[in-house]
Amino acid sequence: MRILYHHRTAAADGQYVHIRELTDAMDALGHDIVFVGPGRSRRRSLDAGDTATRKPPSRSVRAMRELLELTYTIPAFLRLWRSYLRTRPDVLYERSNLFFLSGLWLKRLTGIPYLLEVNAPLAQERTQHGTLFWQKLARRTEHAIWLGADHCFPVTNVLADHLRAAGVPESRITVVQNGVGDSFLADLPDAGPIAGIEGRVVLGFTGFIRDWHGLDRVIDLIGEQGESMNLHFVVVGDGPARASLQQQAADQGVEERVTFTGVVQREEIPAHVGQFDIALQPDVVAYASPLKLFEYMALGKAIVAPDTPNIGEVLSHNQNARLFPSGDEDAFCVQVEQLSMDAPLRRRLGSAARQTIIDDDYSWRGNAARVVAVAQRLLNG
Repeated sequence: MRILYHHRTAAADGQYVHIRELTDAMDALGHDIVFVGPGRSRRRSLDAGDTATRKPPSRSVRAMRELLELTYTIPAFLRLWRSYLRTRPDVLYERSNLFFLSGLWLKRLTGIPYLLEVNAPLAQERTQHGTLFWQKLARRTEHAIWLGADHCFPVTNVLADHLRAAGVPESRITVVQNGVGDSFLADLPDAGPIAGIEGRVVLGFTGFIRDWHGLDRVIDLIGEQGESMNLHFVVVGDGPARASLQQQAADQGVEERVTFTGVVQREEIPAHVGQFDIALQPDVVAYASPLKLFEYMALGKAIVAPDTPNIGEVLSHNQNARLFPSGDEDAFCVQVEQLSMDAPLRRRLGSAARQTIIDDDYSWRGNAARVVAVAQRLLNG
C-alpha cells in the first residue's frame, strides 16, 4: 500500500518521535510511505526546542499568526496535490493540526481515503492557555476536519469523547495509543550512562520539562527525605522548567542528589531509563497518551502516575503501577516513599507493566498494523 503521510510538525520533539516511529513501522510492514511536510527527513536529531519562558503574544499578534496558519493551508495543499499527482497514493494519512485544511481539500477533490490522527483538541487547548484569538473559526475548522475524515485515530478514549461530541460516528473512530519500538523491549546494557547514582534509589523522569509536570514536588521530596531514604532524582530531557528546578535544588542544597542530563537522543533513552528504580509521571494532560509512560512500562519500571481516566486506560493501581489522586501531592509522595522502601514491589509492578505492553501490543508496529487494517477496509469498500 502506498500511504501519503501529511503533517505540519516542524519541531524535533515528541511529536516528531511519533511521526518517525509510526512511519518507520509502516515501512517495516512493507508499505510505501510518501512523506509531505516541513522537512522531508524522518532522521532528524531531537533538540531542546525553545526553552525560554515567554509572555503570551498580544491579541493583534495572535490574530495575525492564526491567519497565517490558515493561509498556510494553500501552499501545503499545493505540495500535497503535486505529491498526489506524482505518486498516486492509495490513502492519505494526516497528523491533524489547527487551521490545517489541505488534507480535507485533497479528500474532497480526489476522493482518496482520508485517515486522520488526532493528538489533542487543539482549539480547546489553545483557548484554555489563552493563546487563541480566532476561537470560533478554530473550532469550526477543527470539527470540519474531524467530520470530513473517513476515519479518525485519537490517542486516548478520553480524546475520542471530544470527537464523539463533535458528531463523529463511533464507526469512524479507532483509539490508537502511543507505543514503543523494539529497542525498548530489548535487553539493556549492564552499565548505565549516568554517573554518581550507584547504590541509590533512583527516581526518574523523561521528556520535555514544563512547569505543569509537577517536578518541583519531587525536588521537595528529595530535599525532605533524599538523604534519609537514599534517593536520587534523574531528569532525562530539557525544557523551560529546567532552570527553575535547578535553582530549587540549589536552594534546598540537594544539587548532588539531582541530575539533569539535557537532551538525550532516542537510541540512548532505554539505557538512561534502565537506571531508574521508580519512573515518574507526576501530572498529565487529561486527554493525552504520554509517550514516556509506554517506555517506562516496556522497560519494566515501577511507575507512579495520577489516577486519571486516560492513565486508567492502560494502568491499574497496584496491578501494574501505583496511582494517586490527581493533584494530591501528599498522596504522590506516599506512593514514591512506599516504592522506594520495597524493592520486591517495584519488581512486581515493573514486570506487570512490561507484560501489559506485550499483551495489549502497545508497539509502533502494532499501531501501524491497526491503521493499515482500517485503510484496507476503506479501500475494499
